[in-house]
Amino acid sequence: MRRIAVMNQKGGVGKTTTTLNLAHALAMAGRRVTALDLDPQGQLGDGLGVIANGHGGMDEVLLSHAPLHDVLQPARAQLLVAPAGPRLSEFEFMSEGGARRGMFLKEALQAGLGDGDGIVLIDAPPSAGLLAMNVLMAVDEVLIPVTGEYLALHGVGRFMRILQHIDESLERKTKLWIALTRFNERRRMAREVRDKLLEYFPGTVLATPIRESAAVADSPGVALSIFEYQRRGKGADDYRALADDLLNARTL
Repeated sequence: MRRIAVMNQKGGVGKTTTTLNLAHALAMAGRRVTALDLDPQGQLGDGLGVIANGHGGMDEVLLSHAPLHDVLQPARAQLLVAPAGPRLSEFEFMSEGGARRGMFLKEALQAGLGDGDGIVLIDAPPSAGLLAMNVLMAVDEVLIPVTGEYLALHGVGRFMRILQHIDESLERKTKLWIALTRFNERRRMAREVRDKLLEYFPGTVLATPIRESAAVADSPGVALSIFEYQRRGKGADDYRALADDLLNARTL
């Protein structure tokens, strides 16, 4: 089972939109997908029209050790979603459990999903707290959405250093991917950022940039993926291709 976190500590990069649309694209490609909302804002669940039911969401999994399968809900064919739940932000202040607190998500995934052949996509919080640590400890791959802006490079470099420190401590190697989002080929800065990413992080930039699109930005607001909102638009084409890049390790 592939366990992939979609992560960036910088806001406005399309993190949740990318998680949502990739999850649906992978499901439409025939993969069994489980999407987990670990961002207390809860926008992944909202964007797919899934809210915490009587069993709660990821808040209950982390705070009360509820079984993961209790909070998973069908969102689309081949796609299950665990919403954030209203109490997820409380986990950042949890003092019980000592160092083991950083492993709660990994343990929940292992108990709830095992080592099957599906794909887990996690919408990570835009922070460096306990929730983010749980995400990093639970995954084997990290996908970083990056916009074509100068400050985006600094954010990626800072995050890479954090991840490298964790990998060295755990004696592991997390697979890294970078997805270009809100990309406008006509902007010189966007092209320069892309070229710098290719120079600094070779073999990690997925081949398909997600072009800037009003439809991509608007679709989560009406609880639809881009494939439901504008099936024949460039946003749907881009995310379909990006999912294929991820499945086949196709990079620039």
